[in-house]
Amino acid sequence: MTATAFITHKDCWLHEMGPYHPECADRLSAINDRLIAAGLDLFLAFHDAPVATVEQLSRAHPRAHVEGLLANVPETGIRHLDPDTAVSPGSMKAAVRAAGAGILGVDLVMSKEVENAFCAVRPPGHHAEKTNAMGFCFFNNAAVAAHHAMEAYGMKRVAVIDFDVHHGNGTEDIFKDDPRVIMASIFQHPFYPYSGTDNPAPNMVNVPVPAGTRGDAFRQIVTDIWMPALRKHAPELIVISAGFDSHYEDDMGSLGLVEADYVWVTEQLRTLAAECAEKRIVSILEGGYALSSLARSVVAHIKALADI
Repeated sequence: MTATAFITHKDCWLHEMGPYHPECADRLSAINDRLIAAGLDLFLAFHDAPVATVEQLSRAHPRAHVEGLLANVPETGIRHLDPDTAVSPGSMKAAVRAAGAGILGVDLVMSKEVENAFCAVRPPGHHAEKTNAMGFCFFNNAAVAAHHAMEAYGMKRVAVIDFDVHHGNGTEDIFKDDPRVIMASIFQHPFYPYSGTDNPAPNMVNVPVPAGTRGDAFRQIVTDIWMPALRKHAPELIVISAGFDSHYEDDMGSLGLVEADYVWVTEQLRTLAAECAEKRIVSILEGGYALSSLARSVVAHIKALADI
């Protein structure tokens, strides 16, 4: 059995938010190029992301909100939802594939076709709240995947892990006070979206960190705070919101992680998954905007997932 699936779709290149926008299709091209250069394509099971249905998206978002986003696409040009987030003619084609990738990842690990999956998709999702698209995000890909696991497969305990430099406010909004889901995250604070610190729900393991935080502090947080809480929850599936803008080369934020830190945390999560989740991990790309560090970090993360 190939240990790791790599899920993407050409439609994820269609989403455009204007010239020089950091969340651009070049991100996926850089990942693909680095994957091939590293020879990893020989070790992965490649899959095209399916289209997430309205029903599947509506597990995480109200149906009217989903249908409104899907229907409100410009025929030409770009329309801004907020200063950071814009819709182009191809945006929803990309967004439904990005959410569909996580759904397929869940299907593949549940069927034991693979142990884990990485979804190289855009637009990202972790800022998408129940009823609000924001922060480059339309649908919450990680939340859609977690809901699919719970509602299609009857999973009773899921963990969402988020190491993006920005707080996953959307994921928290969707899952706060849902005892089936534990969310463990680090994020730079104070920083966009300026959330995650005021009376988080009991199932939110939010760890804000100051600018300049480096790998040693991150590893201590994972060891001392994340892992005890995660082991207590004993998730049957781990979903990773894999944001690589916490890398020290990425000027979208001011944290100091490097590839070795992503490898290390992936190994910790693989150990946890082997203990309580039958090795099931679905990792979904979130941020990461410096193309070189993004591509290197994703390849390091995939190598750790595949145990190469």
